[in-house]
Amino acid sequence: MERFSKAINSMGLRHRVVMPRRLAGVAGWGLSLTLAAAVTFTASIDQDTVHLGEQVGFALTFDGAQPEGTPPPPSVPGLQFAYNGPSSQFSFVNGQTSAKITHNYTITPQRVGEFVIPPVQVTLDRQRLTTQPIHLKVLPVQAPAPESLANGSQPVFLRLQLPKTNLYLGEVLTGEFQLYLREGVNAGQFQFTATPAEGLTVGKMTELRRQRKQIGNAIYTVIPIAVSLTPIKTGPLALGPVTASIVIELPASNRRRDFFDPFGMFNKERRQLSLATEAATLQCLPLPTEGRPANFTGAVGEFSMTVSAGPTNVATGDPITVRVAISGQGGLDSLTLPEQPAWKNFKIYPPTSRIETTDPLGLQGTKTFEQIVSPESMDLKELPPFTFSFFNPETKTYQTLSQPGPALIVRPGGTAVAPTVAAQPPDANQAPPPQLDIVPIKTRLGTVRHRPARTGFTPTFVTLNVVPALALVGVMLWRKRAEALAGNPRLRRRRRVELVLREGQDRLRVLARQNQTEAFFAELVRLLQEKLGERLDLPASAITEAIIEEKLRPRGVAEPTLTALQALFQATNAARYAPMRSGQELAAFIPQLTTVLRELDEVES
Repeated sequence: MERFSKAINSMGLRHRVVMPRRLAGVAGWGLSLTLAAAVTFTASIDQDTVHLGEQVGFALTFDGAQPEGTPPPPSVPGLQFAYNGPSSQFSFVNGQTSAKITHNYTITPQRVGEFVIPPVQVTLDRQRLTTQPIHLKVLPVQAPAPESLANGSQPVFLRLQLPKTNLYLGEVLTGEFQLYLREGVNAGQFQFTATPAEGLTVGKMTELRRQRKQIGNAIYTVIPIAVSLTPIKTGPLALGPVTASIVIELPASNRRRDFFDPFGMFNKERRQLSLATEAATLQCLPLPTEGRPANFTGAVGEFSMTVSAGPTNVATGDPITVRVAISGQGGLDSLTLPEQPAWKNFKIYPPTSRIETTDPLGLQGTKTFEQIVSPESMDLKELPPFTFSFFNPETKTYQTLSQPGPALIVRPGGTAVAPTVAAQPPDANQAPPPQLDIVPIKTRLGTVRHRPARTGFTPTFVTLNVVPALALVGVMLWRKRAEALAGNPRLRRRRRVELVLREGQDRLRVLARQNQTEAFFAELVRLLQEKLGERLDLPASAITEAIIEEKLRPRGVAEPTLTALQALFQATNAARYAPMRSGQELAAFIPQLTTVLRELDEVES
């Protein structure tokens, strides 16, 4: 009997299957088909030793039966599992049929160490099946040796460049990651896997203009990625080694000449590489105490200020809106209005603020404050001058900005008295009005008509008396709520963030239908930053993936929440370099985001 086999792989993923061979009885020209009686359930990985940033294939294989649904992967702290889909293989050998169903996953290590993937248990046809535990070792990524970079032998590598290593507390430093791609190397998916920073807050990242540079005999394309760094403590600071993962295509090493492909355009070798930068050490200096102004609130950078106010013709107790616009370069998120001792004759309410940036990192722009003040005395003739102090790290000195206030006209408050009109004196020549005598008694009543008694509770009476009272109560409740929000900035921010999240999720659905990948992920990371910033009482622009280890894990946030949050951050990083996603793939991120936002509500603010 001639043996033949047929295999179908629905996903095209790498997995290994060994075909069972069984004997079948042949009677005459008839062929007897039997099904495999034994059911096996195994787990396997592509390799047991990888470097941080590389991915590992993980497979759960059912031989002899097909499970209902997708088996959930095990939960291992430090390892992230992503489901890729199933693959099927059927065979017909010597009269017997067999089927194998493999569920494929991708493991992304989050840190260095040795891991044990626990056994996976499933129940199939009232039979409990268990896999064996698997050991996985994750090694750190080392930066390439300088001599290998000088001769241009590396196809791709990553560098960290800092403009300076000495900075002051609160000073924002713009660093630059430089990704080098040798000519002939095509880059695919790129993402940062770890940005260790001790004493530093890693802010936004943005790609700059690409350049070409020659190293040795090789030509490289340099992709600069700017990043903002802010020190949060004084003393020595450590940054890196920063690691990343990239998928590249380069000409195959065993390439043979092909008549249909003489230039090797289709004979490519695909690799996933882990990259690392050198570790950098910085020194953070404390702000000097000599010459520090009394109203200094910690602003570091270079700024200018404009102040306006209105209205300027008011009564005592009336509100005046003071607008203070601070423009320049520095940590705009951390700017706060200083106390103004000269404003003692005004009732001052908490200010509100908004930021308009002019660069992708959010380090240049204008922060505008609006503060309500009410004059309490009619003796006030002008608004006091407004002052703002900051430390300039370039000149290493404190600078104070001051602007005089506009002139005021303050009138007395309260209810205005109606004017009195003087009566004209009586004319002596004018005849006096006639005197009315007693009205005579009416002897006949005439026609009598019954008129029902009228009560005071008519619709007009109720409307004129109840509606103003209800309006007054509504105004009092609205004012009380406004004062509560003005005195509770955390509550005001939480309500604003709730509105931003609702509008942002609606916008995500529109962007997913329009298949706008870049705008979709930009909106997604903005919503995560708004939610995490509100929960942790931090500026939204300062929220990065590093906040998971620095703030959330110490607060005891559930591991599945941290894993899902980290997956969303990595997806946004990968979107800068990954191919265009379909609208269906983008829409799949919206339920994940909704779940993460709901679980973050449990984080203590």
